[in-house]
Amino acid sequence: MFPRYQIDKSYDWNYANSPDEVTNLEIPKVAGEWSFCGKRADSPLGIAAGPLLNGRWVRYYASLGFDLLTYKTVRSRTRNCYPLPNLQPVQTGPVNGTETNVPTANQMNGSWAVSFGMPSKAPDVWRKDVEETRDQLPTGKLLNVSVVGTDQPGFSLEDLAADYAQCAKWAVESGADTIEANLSCPNVSTCDGQLFQQPAAAGLVAATIRDQIGDTPLIIKVGHTTEPAEIEALVKSISPAVNACAMTNSVAVRVLNLENGEELFEGQKRGICGSACRNASLHQTQLFSDAVKRLGLKMDVIGVGGVGTAQHVKQYIDAGASFIQLATAAMVDPEVGISIRKSLSS
Repeated sequence: MFPRYQIDKSYDWNYANSPDEVTNLEIPKVAGEWSFCGKRADSPLGIAAGPLLNGRWVRYYASLGFDLLTYKTVRSRTRNCYPLPNLQPVQTGPVNGTETNVPTANQMNGSWAVSFGMPSKAPDVWRKDVEETRDQLPTGKLLNVSVVGTDQPGFSLEDLAADYAQCAKWAVESGADTIEANLSCPNVSTCDGQLFQQPAAAGLVAATIRDQIGDTPLIIKVGHTTEPAEIEALVKSISPAVNACAMTNSVAVRVLNLENGEELFEGQKRGICGSACRNASLHQTQLFSDAVKRLGLKMDVIGVGGVGTAQHVKQYIDAGASFIQLATAAMVDPEVGISIRKSLSS
């Protein structure tokens, strides 16, 4: 059995106890030619922001058949992780955000509530780690670094945008192949987690980042939205600066402790990730793809959310995605990438 993230241990424990990359493992080749934002890749399979806490986690999953590796979201300053539970299994069918709550489960059944709060090591730590990681990744593997601005008292939108851009610039200087700016996190209440709902603000952040990273491909991570007019406004606003949009990997819902009837996380919503969000994410992928086509833009759409089989990959590609990111399934079963590649090899 391959090592995996230990959900009963802290974020810092999992950071310090990252696994070694796997050697002498046969990785099936995926049929077809694949590229992402103009960069060649060996498959359309990636890991979303979240599971890859540091370079060792990146290299581990790179050795297991994933080709777009997203270094977990970094900041311009240290940020501690929320307390346990950070990954709480839940018992639910498909969710769309209208649910009052979802109940906890005693074991993982495909979906969990995620509560990390976008922690980050200090810039001097992650910058060195990103540089070493890129140097050690083989050809055909792309290092995508997720960044987020850190709101501070008295910050203007321009200040927040500049903070995003500083992180992105540092990541590029350290060797990132692509940058993913996280404009959505359902587990934080500050404005950095809600920017995708404000097209003009999102456009400003994207343009500010672009000014600092040159021609490096820029991805914008969005949250759950289903209104075509809002999607079109967002896509239009960010399009001058952005190469791709990564879809939501969660739907925010409150979580009910089944044992005592009380709500977890002080009654605040948490992102439900895994199979429960797949239908919502597929629908959103189609909506974004349609908006990009209507506007005549050149912008990739990355499918994220509930992917665990080759059939799911094909569903996302049919919905308009050019690349696919996994998180939950890969954390639960690190061999899932190999299984998917076998199915996609013919």
